[in-house]
Amino acid sequence: MKTFNLCKTSVFAVALFTSAGAFAATAMSPADYSAHKTRISTDHKADKAACDKLSGNAKDVCEAKAEGKQKVARAELEFDRSGKAGDARKLAEARADADYEVAKELCDDKAGNVKDVCVKEAKATHTSALADAKVAEKKAEARKDVGEARKDASADKREAEHKVATEKCESLAGDARTSCLAAAKDRFGMK
Repeated sequence: MKTFNLCKTSVFAVALFTSAGAFAATAMSPADYSAHKTRISTDHKADKAACDKLSGNAKDVCEAKAEGKQKVARAELEFDRSGKAGDARKLAEARADADYEVAKELCDDKAGNVKDVCVKEAKATHTSALADAKVAEKKAEARKDVGEARKDASADKREAEHKVATEKCESLAGDARTSCLAAAKDRFGMK
C-alpha cells in the first residue's frame, strides 16, 4: 500500500535530516510562528470543507488525511522552531500516526480476512515507524553528545597548548616577552 511506504519514507527523511546534524533551530519570530499556525489552521478548515462534498468511507479517508496533514504541519512547525531531536521524533511520530489513521480508513473498504490483514499490516507499519523514530532520536542525541565532547576536548587541547606557549614566553624578557605572550593569546584564542 502507498500509505505504508509514505510512513517509512517520512521516518527515513526525518532520520536523514537529524543525522545531518541539523540541530540549530530556524530563527523564527513570534509573528512568523503565529502566522504559520494561522496558515495551518486555515489550510485545515479548507481541507475539511473539501471533505464535506464526499460521503461514506471516501469522506472518512479525506477527513483522516486532513487531520493528519494538520498534525504533521504543527509538528513540522515545532521542529523548525526548535531544531531539537525530540521534536524531530515527534514529527516522525505525527507522520506515522497520520499514515496509520489513513491506512485504517482505507482498510474499511475491504471485508473479511482481507480487511483484518490490512489492519494488521497498517498496525505493524505504524509500530515499526514509531520504533524507527525513537532510534533516530537516540542516534541524533548521541551524535550531539559526541559533538559536544569533541568541542570540549578541542578547548582543553587549545588551553593546554596555550599554557605551553606561555611557558616558552617566560624565558624571554621585556618587549619580547610581552610580544610573545600576546602572540600566544591570539594564536590560541585566549582572552
